[in-house]
Amino acid sequence: MRLRLILCLLSLAVILALPLLAGPALAQPGPPGPPAVGVIKAKLQPVTETSEFVGRIQSIDRVDIVARVTAFIEERLFTEGAEVNKGDLLYRLERGPFEADLQSKQAAVQQYGALLRNATIVVGRAQSLLNTPAGQRSSLDDALAQQASQAAQALSAQAQLKNSQINLDYTEIKAPVGGKIGRTALTVGNVVTPSSGTLVSIVSQDPMYVLFPVAVRAAIELRNRYVDKGGLSAVIIKLKLPDGSMYGLPGHLDYVDPSVAANTDTLTLRARIPNPRLPGTKIGDVGDRALVNGEFVTVTVEGVEPVEALAIPRSAVLSDQQGNYVYVLGAENTVTQRRIQLGQSTPMLAMVSAGLTDGETVVVDGLQRIRPGIKVNPGPASGPPATPPGQPGGK
Repeated sequence: MRLRLILCLLSLAVILALPLLAGPALAQPGPPGPPAVGVIKAKLQPVTETSEFVGRIQSIDRVDIVARVTAFIEERLFTEGAEVNKGDLLYRLERGPFEADLQSKQAAVQQYGALLRNATIVVGRAQSLLNTPAGQRSSLDDALAQQASQAAQALSAQAQLKNSQINLDYTEIKAPVGGKIGRTALTVGNVVTPSSGTLVSIVSQDPMYVLFPVAVRAAIELRNRYVDKGGLSAVIIKLKLPDGSMYGLPGHLDYVDPSVAANTDTLTLRARIPNPRLPGTKIGDVGDRALVNGEFVTVTVEGVEPVEALAIPRSAVLSDQQGNYVYVLGAENTVTQRRIQLGQSTPMLAMVSAGLTDGETVVVDGLQRIRPGIKVNPGPASGPPATPPGQPGGK
């Protein structure tokens, strides 16, 4: 019992001493200081004005080859998928029947030529006898009529000869344009006719067109933006390929549709862009050019010369139902909310057209810790935004 009493007294003493031992450790913390934020100064800097649209690559020349005569295919003289030059022989058709027809027409031309020469002699004889007792006016008139008839038949024979020569020439089907040729629809041994449809297609390769629809409102903005800077000559066209890579060669606008598409309320713009053979490839290689007819690309319309714009990091811009706003530092590091209007912006930079002035301090980091009217502890932002592609210094 004495031991148990001693243990109870010791436990009571420890419990009573704990608050004294804890002391400062259990004291209530003091009021927190102003939240730390990262800030940056809004400043004017050169910015390349850009607009992006979805476009489609289109060959300048696109030709569907069809047969002009009815004949058997004797030879195919091209490799499917290869590039051909203008004038290259693609198909050779059966020539025998057309050569025979040509010879027949040549004989007819000679026959009617002989008859015309004879009729001319008769006319001359009748004219020489007209002033003699043996001459008659009716004989001369008959001779002249016969001469005119033979001349018409000779002319008809020459026309038929020319038509036969054209049909014979059609037995050799040649490339009307240079470009990449597709698959043949009919092989050697088949009969082709003018109603057989397309035998093969050819699409030109260099340069290419890129066509892209632009909403009427956006088209008006583009017009107003560049009208005093040279119009179409004041912009360049850059492409982003389907894999996300940038195409290395720029293009230039060369056409704008004169009418708005009624079903989409858009205008179609067209640019011409080079499409040379890729380094390290040779004629006939698969994928030897970067741009392919019918391919979808992202079209970037860029101004030739950069303009001065007030820029801040895109991450500093917040939005609500009333629009875009930023937090600006005022006197004694007090935060105020400022409504702004954005101009040409990118994923990294926001171009402010109204609401800020050059040199004002904008909060970039720690936005979730602040609200209008509180004081903050400002410091440099975590780092300037990387210059995006298409901006000065971008890659």
